[in-house]
Amino acid sequence: MTVTNEDELDGLKAIGRAVADAIAAMATAVRPGVTTAELDEIAGRVLDEAGAIPAPKATYGFPGVACISVSEEIAHGIPGDRVLKVGDLVNLDVSASKDGFFADSGASFAVSPVPARLDRLCRDGRRAMWAGIGAVAPGRPLAGVGRAVGAFARKNGYTLVRNLGSHGVGRSLHEEPSDIATWPDSHERRVITDGLVFTVEPFLSLGAEWAEDGDDEWTLYSEPRAPTVQFEHTIVATRNGPVVVTLPSE
Repeated sequence: MTVTNEDELDGLKAIGRAVADAIAAMATAVRPGVTTAELDEIAGRVLDEAGAIPAPKATYGFPGVACISVSEEIAHGIPGDRVLKVGDLVNLDVSASKDGFFADSGASFAVSPVPARLDRLCRDGRRAMWAGIGAVAPGRPLAGVGRAVGAFARKNGYTLVRNLGSHGVGRSLHEEPSDIATWPDSHERRVITDGLVFTVEPFLSLGAEWAEDGDDEWTLYSEPRAPTVQFEHTIVATRNGPVVVTLPSE
């Protein structure tokens, strides 16, 4: 999607706010003893109150409102009876639509208390995302996003999962440009255009370089197994800088 007027931007901000509010509400409930199904119920309630439709379920038939991945699971985890325990990493990935607009966001949280390295991983996962967002501007190479994230990861001693990329979003959950690398990619030649809507979502890890399939048709796991976090915003490239639409209500 390319934003061409304020009404379109307002529509993206409205659904982005609903998605961000769902993540914020879920995050307050992340604690030992809570099940991923209970977190999913919170997401469903927030989205329903906002008049938003969960996108994974509507688009792909995903068996949940949100993708909730715990520890060795790094993406597309199915909400269910798994109980959170101290030391877990929990990724909350929420996408939804409203009035024809889609937004996608995610964040990872540690179930405290955890070793300092996991707290740092969560902090630095968010910093890696913002490094990528900082490289966004019309006329700049799309590869700059991955180069910025890669430079951050290399400087701080992390690896990046290299088969889960960012993507276009706006009028559907996944659209062009597809397969945007959040790692250095020398083959990327596309250029960011004014008004382009896409996600920036690096997977930062303490050793993993790939995502691999598990026993069900959805859940992805780190390979090799290592603590991994994902942070994601939906952004619009503008001449005044990147506009993040997935921000919670004040």
